[in-house]
Amino acid sequence: MGAKALATAVIAAAGSGERLGAGGPKALVEVAGKPLLAWSVDSVKRAEAIDLVVIAAPAGHEEEIGAMIPSASVVAGGASRSESVAIALKHVESELVVVHDAARPLATPGLFDAVVSELRSDRGCDGVIAASPVPDTLKRALAGRVIETVLRSELWAVQTPQAFRTPALKEALEADPETLAKATDDASLIEAAGGVVRVFQWDEPNLKVTTGADLAIAEALLRNRP
Repeated sequence: MGAKALATAVIAAAGSGERLGAGGPKALVEVAGKPLLAWSVDSVKRAEAIDLVVIAAPAGHEEEIGAMIPSASVVAGGASRSESVAIALKHVESELVVVHDAARPLATPGLFDAVVSELRSDRGCDGVIAASPVPDTLKRALAGRVIETVLRSELWAVQTPQAFRTPALKEALEADPETLAKATDDASLIEAAGGVVRVFQWDEPNLKVTTGADLAIAEALLRNRP
């Protein structure tokens, strides 16, 4: 039996960094000695299940990122995260694709390999997403008044990477622009199209850098990484 074909990684890196107050693209903000984007690319390169990388870059920064990461294909991202992924997918020919946010620099090579392995092992699902159980008590409130306490045993905090069968993701991304603009992750689009998505429990730190406080935490964790 021949070797399994490897997956392609799409890294969504077109975020503006406005909430971070970076004064420029979030993916290029330095953390623990190198740009945020570089941490994700390094993990992808060390993953055994992935051989190609496509980066959806902030418009106007394609050449800069291409020079920084010459081994990757770099395309200009779109107006929304989903639009950026859709653009990058035009350059993906592999059966499986792994989508990851550049704003999650703590994802390890092992996590990338794990979501791909889980997807390969379950032909009945269209996607496998990294996630962790929600530990806090959750309440639904309206105008500051608690309406109900939500059952947390069924709730998961969703992360990236997210692995998909490429045709299923391409089809899901054919949704109308309004739907794409509202989508906060690709798995929700697969779900809306009737696809099956599984969670893969990941309990190691994998925060998304959104604020200055997040950046400080990521800096500390990355500097102490073995």
